[in-house]
Amino acid sequence: MKLLRQFLDKQAKYFAKGAKLERLHPLYEAADTFLFTSGKVTTASPHVRDGLDLKRMMMAVVIALVPAVLMACYNIGLQANLGLQAMGQAEIAGWRGALLSLLSVGVEPHSVWANLLHGALYFLPVYIVTLAVGGLWEVLFAVVRRHEVAEGFLVTSLLFPLILPPDIPLWLVAIGISFGVVIGKEVFGGVGMNILNPALTGRVFLFFAYPAYISGDKVWVAVDGLSRATPLAELADPLLDLSVSWSQAFWGTIPGSMGETSTFACLLGALILTATGLGAWRIMLGSVLGMAAMSLTFNTIGSTTNSMFQVTPLWHLVLGGFAFGTVFMATDPVSATVTEQGKWIYGFLIGMLTVMIRVVNPAFPEGMMLAILFMNVFAPTIDRIFIQRNIKRRLLRHVE
Repeated sequence: MKLLRQFLDKQAKYFAKGAKLERLHPLYEAADTFLFTSGKVTTASPHVRDGLDLKRMMMAVVIALVPAVLMACYNIGLQANLGLQAMGQAEIAGWRGALLSLLSVGVEPHSVWANLLHGALYFLPVYIVTLAVGGLWEVLFAVVRRHEVAEGFLVTSLLFPLILPPDIPLWLVAIGISFGVVIGKEVFGGVGMNILNPALTGRVFLFFAYPAYISGDKVWVAVDGLSRATPLAELADPLLDLSVSWSQAFWGTIPGSMGETSTFACLLGALILTATGLGAWRIMLGSVLGMAAMSLTFNTIGSTTNSMFQVTPLWHLVLGGFAFGTVFMATDPVSATVTEQGKWIYGFLIGMLTVMIRVVNPAFPEGMMLAILFMNVFAPTIDRIFIQRNIKRRLLRHVE
């Protein structure tokens, strides 16, 4: 590490102000601060010295996402292997099958290792494309604006693949992350300026622009010729019976977006974020309370024509992207509320809107994505209400 530190120090002069590679300083700074803690520290007031800088915060969020990533790989492989087994196929087709055969791995749904490897061969290409294309946009805007490369993309690049179906074409991944980074963040001014969650912005663009690749019953199992509806779609269709148990939905062994199926993995991530103080537990709890209140209301009203009215809070919790969205998307520190009271309202309304979209519009049974983006728009208004109220209360106290 000492040799690496010396090497980076020697290269610094080439990227300094006035040097030939000055415009590429954001690239040098990104590599330097990723590998080592910045040597620039504050020593006097009003600054607060803290060992946890923004890059380390982002890495902590990445660590919180590790359980969801591992479960994503396992479940993708499990669903694919189960599908191949049901179709009577003993071999995995394509380059994935060739690679797995070299590792002596076949269609083995009961093997954790086989499922993990098979699923990783679907997840990793999507992640690599997201990282490469999105990272290219981040560097381009940093160079043009002469800013540092935003470390927040470390999280966005991992969140985006987790909210996509396993067999999505890679060209769509490139388009989606480009839209999310450029339109969802950079046009607002970059990190800290965006009002929408970049990963969700890219996802919602793909949903409305290319619905055949992002919705329906043919995109959730990574096997050609095999289609299977998600549990939410089964509940919304009165002609279909629910094919999974609550425990399967909780652990995440069901069809769905790559990283959204496991409520258990999301709860582990929530514990890490809460313990480190990086996750807004008020938003998480408020979202769950809003979901429970709205679903219980629909349960009480009832309906003879819409089966979604009968879905209980426990089922809403484990189906679709509710748990994943509540833990990792709704709590985005840039696009969410920042006032303590506002976090409760923000989270509660997300939970309520999610259930309303799921129940009132059965054609679109997954409502978490739209609910979060909708509340992203109103987050500044919610904060302003509470800030102004606090100002008025303090003014009255001063007058007295």
